[in-house]
Amino acid sequence: MSPSPHIAAAPMMDCTDRHCRYLYRLMSRHIVLYSEMITAQAILHGDLEKLLGYNTGENPLILQVGGSDPEKMAKAVKLAEPFGYDGYNINVGCPSPRVSSGRFGACLMYEPTTVAACVTAMRGATDKPVTVKTRLGVDDQDSDEHLYAFINTVAAAGCDTFILHARKAWLKGLNPKQNRTIPPLQYERVHRLKQAFPNLHIIINGGLATLPAIAEQLQYCDGVMIGRALYDRPFLAAELEQAFWQTPLPDRHDVARQYCDYVANMQQQGCSLPLMLKHAHGLFAGLPGAKAWRTLLSEDARRLPAGAWLESVENFLCT
Repeated sequence: MSPSPHIAAAPMMDCTDRHCRYLYRLMSRHIVLYSEMITAQAILHGDLEKLLGYNTGENPLILQVGGSDPEKMAKAVKLAEPFGYDGYNINVGCPSPRVSSGRFGACLMYEPTTVAACVTAMRGATDKPVTVKTRLGVDDQDSDEHLYAFINTVAAAGCDTFILHARKAWLKGLNPKQNRTIPPLQYERVHRLKQAFPNLHIIINGGLATLPAIAEQLQYCDGVMIGRALYDRPFLAAELEQAFWQTPLPDRHDVARQYCDYVANMQQQGCSLPLMLKHAHGLFAGLPGAKAWRTLLSEDARRLPAGAWLESVENFLCT
């Protein structure tokens, strides 16, 4: 295996918030983390600390921005710069109707010159990398010809890293969940893209859930991004760290203790307990006691006082 592969945790709406990323960092120092998508409009008009703040030690961390107005995208980057992100990513892959109605996400594959203009404007606002996450195509515009034309146009604006979700997107007829499973995965198209653009960094995403599958993709692409599998089984972060960086595997129970202590502290600061705990539901996935752990994080966390709940967590972890 490569001694220094590019392995990333995919940006996922309502999932990869600062609490989820804290959990990942308890298990991996090297995986590149991404924020949830935050719209440029929200950054321009919202609470910056709430939207952009994160925990010390999360880096390397990329901010994913949604939008199609180059001026607003550049202003959003300027506002984010003091927070210390390691780069910025443009969402050109989300097929949600709500996202499309705002003229960002996968619908922008129809507008490569708009994406290129956003890249140019954002690069003018930062010296950090500006990258693009996209699909193989949208609707009936999904040939290699269309894809390569899109990549050519955006790369000419100075984007040298593309993250390819190895499926097309249907903007009409499929909901976001269906768009993650129904359009078939086409890894070979991403491999051909890398061959056609050897000077670009091509990162593959979609359906990759096991160490062998991830290692295989690194033979063809410059990196791998993992989404649902990592979220559903967060201890995969530790397994990736061990496999690719030879870091000793942490004790899963210690990870659970550290995260629950963190959650208890953040709850005192006003953070939502259920929203923080949902990220750890899969920490014991596939192991005896997994169901009891999920119950502890959902039903018991709601009905027990904080001290009693932490005691229940410790009792579970000691059994």
